[in-house]
Amino acid sequence: METIIYNQKGKEAGKISLQESVFGLKWNADLVHQVVVSMNSIARTNVAHTKNRGDVSGGGKKPWQQKGTGRARHGSTRSPIWVGGGVTHGPRNDKNFDKKVNKKMKAKALYTILSAKFKEGKILFVDDISMRAIKTKEAKNILSSLSKLKSFNDLLSKKKNSAYINLASKDVTTEKSFSNFNNLVVDEIRNINPVDLMKYKYVIISNPVLGLPQITEKLNK
Repeated sequence: METIIYNQKGKEAGKISLQESVFGLKWNADLVHQVVVSMNSIARTNVAHTKNRGDVSGGGKKPWQQKGTGRARHGSTRSPIWVGGGVTHGPRNDKNFDKKVNKKMKAKALYTILSAKFKEGKILFVDDISMRAIKTKEAKNILSSLSKLKSFNDLLSKKKNSAYINLASKDVTTEKSFSNFNNLVVDEIRNINPVDLMKYKYVIISNPVLGLPQITEKLNK
């Protein structure tokens, strides 16, 4: 299967062959859901933290004798049923929410999402996205040119989660040039993952000749 490669001005610059095993898979909702939920769980940061009866200070002395007072028996004022006592089953920052999935499942989910976006016409291959200096205006011109292509009309105007731009290698100048746009993210293609693919509407792959092999290798790692 082949697709067109464009340049930064939105003009055709050639064609590239794509692997069927990466861009030609059928949609598998169960697999994608399992992997995305797993990755979000692993990335979860536990902030809320309550104290149980063992963490609350005080309460070492028995409030009153066991029998003879006519009141209910109690062993500590730090019991959860007392005001100021510990919390039962409250949120803890040491709780582990990790849900494990193996590497092959992650790679297959990644390829499944790429295949779906490719069929929907939401993946754009650009021969090279690079800049000599940090210029937001130049980055905007690139987005404006690419938004003139069919199916990418709202690439620049979409307010949230517009594009996920993948570079073949680290390029600080390019990353900083696009940093003022809050509706897209720029990253190295080696860091491409199912969560970001599902979050953003469009996927832009720069220098696919060097970048795509980094995606196909994920299944072999």
